[in-house]
Amino acid sequence: MIIDGKQIAQQLKQELREQVAQLVRQYGRKPCLDVILVGENPASLSYVRSKIKATEYCGFEGELIHLAASTTQDELLRIIRERNSDDAVDGILVQLPLPAHIDEQSVIHAIAPEKDVDGFHPSNVAGLWLNQPTIAPCTPLGIIALLEHAGTVFEGRHAVVVGRSNIVGKPIAKLLLDRNCTVSIAHSRTANLAAICREADTLIVAVGRPKTITAEMVKPGATVIDVGINRTPDGRLVGDVDFEAVALVAGAITPVPGGVGPMTITMLMRNTIECYKKRIKK
Repeated sequence: MIIDGKQIAQQLKQELREQVAQLVRQYGRKPCLDVILVGENPASLSYVRSKIKATEYCGFEGELIHLAASTTQDELLRIIRERNSDDAVDGILVQLPLPAHIDEQSVIHAIAPEKDVDGFHPSNVAGLWLNQPTIAPCTPLGIIALLEHAGTVFEGRHAVVVGRSNIVGKPIAKLLLDRNCTVSIAHSRTANLAAICREADTLIVAVGRPKTITAEMVKPGATVIDVGINRTPDGRLVGDVDFEAVALVAGAITPVPGGVGPMTITMLMRNTIECYKKRIKK
């Protein structure tokens, strides 16, 4: 089975759109997400356009704040503080990566935790690991939604996560643990990586290297989630999994593009709505 993230994301966005309409009727205002982009990184520009398009579809308000690459860290932090104190703003997203002269951690720490729709602030990270109400990162939430739509059984099954980033690898491992999976985290320096991957009922790959996972590394019938986005010399987008070969072995697999990517943006919309609901009820 090909897990069609684009189709699932569209279905969920329609549900969110209906939810927003109900919230507006109930509370008298729309959720508001401000997106801050620094510089002209082509990939970032593309991602931001997709996010803005999704906010418009779901019925949000908000502003795209596009700053020059030469913008200083102090100026960026000043803009974030303004949005933090603006009661009309529910969510703040600073598109990463930032220019080299700006410290990403300082920027992440500056966003008010209750408006941190990316789920990167240390308070939200701690909340995730301490089982407290929190905002989780969008890509791991999207992966869980894909697995649920694919009918994945979590409890008692072995999930292997290949990749240990703070954005995907670590948080998806925690979300799987919360669903009673037995979880192994592997990475580029893992010994016997192939053998560990073959044990997985659910295999999630986020390493940023094409064809890291080949067919002989996958248990027959396993569910494979490919988080990677890599551009080949001929301009094609591919994931971290050898899709054509692995699809012949796996029970279910996500394509690239059209798998995890659309779900990440949809979960950003969901996180914004959750931030809105928490703030408006206060």
